[in-house]
Amino acid sequence: VQLVESGGGLVQAGGSLRLSCAASGSTFSINAMGWYRQAPGKQRELVAAITSGGGITNYVDSVKGRFTISRDNAKNTMYLQMNSLKAEDTAVYYCRSVGEDGTAYWGKGTLVTVSS
Repeated sequence: VQLVESGGGLVQAGGSLRLSCAASGSTFSINAMGWYRQAPGKQRELVAAITSGGGITNYVDSVKGRFTISRDNAKNTMYLQMNSLKAEDTAVYYCRSVGEDGTAYWGKGTLVTVSS
């Protein structure tokens, strides 16, 4: 499975961005997916996760009410709609998928910079 993120960029505080994660390869084996982020000098953290059918989602408290994770299995793509962005959301955002056998795959990341 290969994962490619896109949609990052520079945005002012209060603005919005939509990240995409396109999966290719053995996509039939993909189960849960998630978005992680890593800010400079900090550990990578889980931002949001979604089950294979998209019926269950989870968010870190700091983004609840502002970010929405979704996926379109027909397009093998996962999204992260980010609204009301804050300076502390600045980070490299990574896409992660977990296969049915438990193998995890990561994308290379996309940079989100929020200016205050």
